[in-house]
Amino acid sequence: MTNELIKGSIAKGISYTAYVELMNRLVAEENTTGAEQTQQRIDFTKLNASRMRRLDKTLVIPEQSKQVFRDMKEKQIWFILIESWCADGAQTIPVLNKIAEASPAIDLKILLRDDNPEFMDLFLTNGTRSIPKLVIVDNNGNVLNTWGPRSQVATNMVLAYKKENGKIDDTFKKSLQVWYNKNKGEAIINDLVNIVEDSLTLEKDFD
Repeated sequence: MTNELIKGSIAKGISYTAYVELMNRLVAEENTTGAEQTQQRIDFTKLNASRMRRLDKTLVIPEQSKQVFRDMKEKQIWFILIESWCADGAQTIPVLNKIAEASPAIDLKILLRDDNPEFMDLFLTNGTRSIPKLVIVDNNGNVLNTWGPRSQVATNMVLAYKKENGKIDDTFKKSLQVWYNKNKGEAIINDLVNIVEDSLTLEKDFD
């Protein structure tokens, strides 16, 4: 069932270029965002489109990290499950796109969460439906790894703040956004380098 669902989802996935075009259309034509889009979500979509543009211009993948992704031998499909109003997605998708551009082995597919409920139910199982969620599969649709919704560094920052203060508030959200802007995807890149390096190590063990 999982394998068939993944194979069916490949055709539904859109490219990064198509996702940027979708974001631009949602920003330009608010009345086309659908009944499910509240004004708050529309505002988030506008903000996230701006964040993505900024990362597109400023993000640089270190050469050492690029080489790790280039060393991948087997073709992989990286599904990112997302919605336009997801703040973490605005920080994540440009990074994934740059990584995919660096590696001929990675085919990046973006899936809209609410348009793919079966895929969502399979991989977003933590009760909060947190996004973005990255699902890495091989050419046959077998799941190799998952990652998300934040870098490990950002996740640890959230958990530490919640432990100390009891809940996430606007003050923390602002400080986290400042950190994101300064970090420029470095923590996300490091997470994914570790995931890929682990898989490369396994390949060598089996050679």
